[in-house]
Amino acid sequence: MSKEEKLLKRKEILEKLNDLHHSYCEGCFLKTTFRKEVGKTYAQSFCITQCTVGEKIKGYGEMLLAVSR
Repeated sequence: MSKEEKLLKRKEILEKLNDLHHSYCEGCFLKTTFRKEVGKTYAQSFCITQCTVGEKIKGYGEMLLAVSR
């Protein structure tokens, strides 16, 4: 894969990440509630390990790492 193709693929993944975060994570009731009641660390851990959107974000992160190599 050429450098230009990698940059385009990286940009595409970042746009998908941004759209996903904007659509689902901003204003998320669960995240807000967990931050207030349990703490920031728990809320972040929940989002990464148990939320389906968090799992998708994690997958895109892995794709970014693969493209960067």
